[in-house]
Amino acid sequence: MLVNYNPPMSPYLTILFQDDDLLIVNKPSELLTVPGKDPKHADSLINRVNRVFPTAKIVHRLDMATSGILCLAMNKAAHRHLSMQFQERETAKRYIARVYGQLETETGSVDLPLICDWPNRPKQMVDHDNGKPSLTHFKVLEREVQATRVELTPITGRSHQLRVHMLSLGHPILGDRLYAHKDALAAAPRLQLHAQMLQLKHPVTEQVLTFEAESEF
Repeated sequence: MLVNYNPPMSPYLTILFQDDDLLIVNKPSELLTVPGKDPKHADSLINRVNRVFPTAKIVHRLDMATSGILCLAMNKAAHRHLSMQFQERETAKRYIARVYGQLETETGSVDLPLICDWPNRPKQMVDHDNGKPSLTHFKVLEREVQATRVELTPITGRSHQLRVHMLSLGHPILGDRLYAHKDALAAAPRLQLHAQMLQLKHPVTEQVLTFEAESEF
């Protein structure tokens, strides 16, 4: 449930790459990827893009609070090709996050199955009996006094995967309104999670392309 939806107006739309088949954008935090049901939630990444490129279609999504690289297809054939890459896990993604506290190890993995926490949706939770397999690799980049900057590599693409996996380690992502405890929530003005890198094959040439956008935090 969205209360007081107030998406950023500047930058309005940041395009990193565009040709006849593929569009790569850098989504700001607090902008929906697709519009919500309420007319007040119409402003979204896809609606902003469609004003300029009417045929563009979303291939994958980022949570509203998450910033970073998003891929769109400019036509139906490209959409089929790109969607299959995501489905078959042929893409590579890398995220940057700041989490609460100090991770004990420099590198590691979280392999915990996830399912929707239905009474508390849109929250997700670990469920060993009914959850879908979910795997995240992490690497410490920098240690702060009360936080750790980490690189997160999701192997699967479950909803809220990185947020729940970091929470399961006892290190919620700073500024996370859904999962952070009071101190971790107060430690940042926004969710400290950014989709920093996306690698995929061009839907026509099949050339491997890598896109990067640095985080603002």
